[in-house]
Amino acid sequence: MFYTHHYDSPLGGITLGSDGVVLTGLWFDGQKHFPVAKFLKYKSSSSNETAPTIEPVPSSLPVFAETCRWLDSYFSGRNPETKPKLRLEGSPFQRAVWQILETIPYGNTLTYGDVAKILAKQQTGGKVSAQAVGSAVARNPISLIVPCHRVVGAGGKLVGYAGGLERKAALLRLEGVIAW
Repeated sequence: MFYTHHYDSPLGGITLGSDGVVLTGLWFDGQKHFPVAKFLKYKSSSSNETAPTIEPVPSSLPVFAETCRWLDSYFSGRNPETKPKLRLEGSPFQRAVWQILETIPYGNTLTYGDVAKILAKQQTGGKVSAQAVGSAVARNPISLIVPCHRVVGAGGKLVGYAGGLERKAALLRLEGVIAW
């Protein structure tokens, strides 16, 4: 069974997903690469809506309470000390990229090229495309906690974020990284 919970953040609604034990998703409502319908119950949406709205399964799961505490701490401008238990589902390449994202410290960034170089060294020493890294970063199922917003373009350029560039800039400002 798949459970959802809604969190109201300063940057808009966030949907949390869980299998009942661990956190399996954290998305800004309506972002690109929102989860597929087989995991969520959708309300019927009018033709004017750009993204479906979800119908949360009411749940008081401990993982949701823990995640909400993490989010409260994060949005108050603090680096949360502990994170909820996570399970990241994706291809082996995607999971390898997401593991690198988890190592980016609060208040720091890496470029897509940096992540590609780290991944190339971890794997075979060959070359990894920054564009392929960008595709994996965009499909990160647990935004914020797996900090895909900390990955920027060459020269620190603000590019690519499934939740929108305005949110990415706001998150990096919150962490004291940029003045955009």
